[in-house]
Amino acid sequence: MLLAAGARRWQGARLRASRGAVAVFSVFVALGYAITWPGVANILRVSGPHATLAGALALGYLMIATGALAVHAISRGIGRRWSAPADLGRRRAIQTAGNALMAAPLAVMGYGTFVERSDFRVRQVDIPLADLPADLDGLRILQLSDIHLSIFLREDELAWVIGQSNELKPHLAVVTGDLISARGDPLDACLRQLKRLKADAGVFGCMGNHERYAAVENYTSHAAARLGIDFLRGRAREVRFGGAVLNLAGVDYQRMGERHLYLRNAGALVKPGTCNVLLSHNPDVLPAAARQGYDLVLSGHTHGGQVTVEILDRSLSPAHFFTPYVYGLYRAGRTAEYVTRGIGTIGVPARIGAPPEISLLRLRKA
Repeated sequence: MLLAAGARRWQGARLRASRGAVAVFSVFVALGYAITWPGVANILRVSGPHATLAGALALGYLMIATGALAVHAISRGIGRRWSAPADLGRRRAIQTAGNALMAAPLAVMGYGTFVERSDFRVRQVDIPLADLPADLDGLRILQLSDIHLSIFLREDELAWVIGQSNELKPHLAVVTGDLISARGDPLDACLRQLKRLKADAGVFGCMGNHERYAAVENYTSHAAARLGIDFLRGRAREVRFGGAVLNLAGVDYQRMGERHLYLRNAGALVKPGTCNVLLSHNPDVLPAAARQGYDLVLSGHTHGGQVTVEILDRSLSPAHFFTPYVYGLYRAGRTAEYVTRGIGTIGVPARIGAPPEISLLRLRKA
């Protein structure tokens, strides 16, 4: 569109300069998009806030441009169908409306970035479990996930989330991965805030894919342990509430696309006669967890879609192309799974139709 407009208005050196500018801009957008893929970022050896910002700008531009082009195509189609050649007034009205609508993607992105991205909400969910011991009935589990403390989530915003979480007075607190987005992000600051969490039985966690991408899994585990936060890496801890035991197990990130390897050896962590809860950043492990005898799986990873549109009572999000477990409560036989929307963002620093979530889960006897 820009090149066509330039060709109509400019000639000679101006036209060549405009084409060169568009070509350079396209290269920067392509490069910015490419470094949002961890494999490419590792090859190019780019990481940290500047890479995160470049990727966000590229993805944001592509989303806005795609939306504007779609609106432009629809408005042109309507104009051709409904406006007779001689009816110049109607044609101008349709063109004006179409031009105004082309600004809608930018307005929506702005709302998602500056309003909904930081609209942190508490969601309380009852999770019925079969054969739940009486002393675990009503147990409150706080779940935080996908914090992504970075240039797009400030430490004071996370501090506010921690304060709200403590107001819920949970019996147990869990953090299901992705504390940061990339190497160079303030991991120590994130851990410092998580240390403020107050829960009767303590704070536990599992690793996400971004801890792996940033190569900070070991550092995170050791630094968190010094602060009293136990990241369960292929381990389980028994937590007693009254006369009942909750067996809490955790695994490192299970790579999507490697379903035949999901939860390998994790079945050995299941303790008969207890309520077995698994922390897994990747929600796709639900069928494997059900086969191994887990009662509940707590996951994140999807951000609830992050950008989600409701059409005819159906939630549409790019996340549905990657997993059937995008957001909410799922079941596989006797096993329940809760997938939270999480706190932060990845890629574009915006949330649309999927506000950030502080999850308070209450166990109930089915």
